[in-house]
Amino acid sequence: MSKKIVLAFGTRPEATKMAPVYAALARESGLTPLILSTGQQRQMLDGALAVFGLTPDRDLNVMTDRQTLADLTARIVPQAGRTLREMGADMVLVHGDTATSFCVALSAFYEGIPVGHVEAGLRSGSLSEPFPEEANRRLTGVLSTLDFAPTAGSKANLLREGKAPGGVVVTGQTAVDAVREVAGRVPLRPGWRARVEAGQRLVTVTMHRRENQPVMREMAQALGRVAARFPDTHFIYPVHLSPAVQEAVRPALGEVPNFELTEPLDYSDMAPLMAASALLATDSGGLQEEGAALGVPVAVLRNVTERPEGVEAGVLKLAGNDPATLEAVLTDLLGDEAQLARMRAARNPYGDGLASGRIAQAVAWHFGLAGRPDDWH
Repeated sequence: MSKKIVLAFGTRPEATKMAPVYAALARESGLTPLILSTGQQRQMLDGALAVFGLTPDRDLNVMTDRQTLADLTARIVPQAGRTLREMGADMVLVHGDTATSFCVALSAFYEGIPVGHVEAGLRSGSLSEPFPEEANRRLTGVLSTLDFAPTAGSKANLLREGKAPGGVVVTGQTAVDAVREVAGRVPLRPGWRARVEAGQRLVTVTMHRRENQPVMREMAQALGRVAARFPDTHFIYPVHLSPAVQEAVRPALGEVPNFELTEPLDYSDMAPLMAASALLATDSGGLQEEGAALGVPVAVLRNVTERPEGVEAGVLKLAGNDPATLEAVLTDLLGDEAQLARMRAARNPYGDGLASGRIAQAVAWHFGLAGRPDDWH
């Protein structure tokens, strides 16, 4: 009988990074992938799923307005456990560092269902940066049977924490699989394409992290001052739906002539936009890897990153969240085309576009259906 592998996620980044895993599992003999959505980010999640033609088999629909982390946890854990039983899950795959990932992993553990952790082993070294993601991924790692580490550094983190070497597979990052596939088949919006064809640079901005929210208004003002220094560069900022983000960002940037504030973008718009950009300025985790995969320089609007391989390779540069430092770093980058060119030429340390196939093979190996995949190097 085919083994039922439930992919559980609730946010847009999880959906985009798990979509190629679903496709790879569907190609693996003896495995049947199913999707459990928590609906943690309802509007953004549905758009991401549509890009890949996926529909959840079950949806917990837990999202509420201005939800707290405690309330979200209290809703997901009991519902997920009951639903996993009903779905007959033989294994649950969770992704990364969201509340959904930790809560569903905990539910699966309570139900005696093995957990596979995609994007395992990332560590910033600080529980408050990013918050609560660093805690979520560490807690999920305690509960997982299989750990799919995107890099050798991530595997080393897991082994230092006592994980059994046999359960850790270095796969590369599934974000590379996803962004290359979508950016390669979906065109850039006509208005943005016209700007690029006219020789105008695009800069994509995202900023939403909880630890940045106390200074987000000041960070946004610094971004506005950078834009004023480069009036011929067009800045595009899809603003997160969080009221705290909206209230900090729109007053600071709404009147800046070359700053385009948009609603959150579907992945079909975001992937080609990133590919066409001269620079990404972001506090996101996934965009760091996606920029590297596309050969686009990334300024990281955080003090630390759990993706140090990109800094070491030279495709990422830490800009911090101090407004003055952020402004200085972005001004330096945008004013130095030679530096941007070196970053574009840097090696991508996050994968070869084949991570999802390695994950599917490792799951099959767990059930005795295939050989163990080799680590990606």
